[in-house]
Amino acid sequence: MKTASRGGRPRTRAATGPRSRRRRWLAILAAAAIGAAAAIGISRIDFEGAIREVTLPLRHDDIIRQQAAEKDLDPALIAATIYAESKFRERERSEAGARGLMQVTPATALEIATKSEGTEFVVEDLFNPDINIRYGSFHLRELLDRYGGNEVAALAAYNAGPSNVDEWGGSSLELDGIGFPETHAYVEEVLEKRQAYSSEYAGDLGLGG
Repeated sequence: MKTASRGGRPRTRAATGPRSRRRRWLAILAAAAIGAAAAIGISRIDFEGAIREVTLPLRHDDIIRQQAAEKDLDPALIAATIYAESKFRERERSEAGARGLMQVTPATALEIATKSEGTEFVVEDLFNPDINIRYGSFHLRELLDRYGGNEVAALAAYNAGPSNVDEWGGSSLELDGIGFPETHAYVEEVLEKRQAYSSEYAGDLGLGG
């Protein structure tokens, strides 16, 4: 979130390490799922669902749909942001102190609670999926508005902070203009997973088709 890197390097995300390492780990999990499927003789449909749950998890889709409608966001974009931030692990916590599904920092959450006239904020609330997705979506909507709907700029600011994005071009920022390799990879991942969630979970996310 933006409060973790004001003019410095992007905050450390909860899911760190080379992308190749993550792919190897997912391959190991997929292989384990294949073995389990063969052992208990589950159907092909169940097997494909199990693989999807490992490689592209989706939980709390009801909250995602509600927040997407309330804040005029693409639910697949929210889901993809959650994937990139925490892989849908509710208790995730980064070295920078960001917490929960959308890795919201306490400082950002307090700011959002004040703006939205929410109830008294308690840090532990960030591990509550409803509150975390609500605050993360609020922040994402703010960033999209700040950068005129430019999703690359908004996502880069979600990861590295608005001050860095303003230096990189603000609302005119394109992917190649992102100054931090980690943030570049982060934005690429979110946009890639957004397409995957739109395709694989259209019904669950209320996208039709």
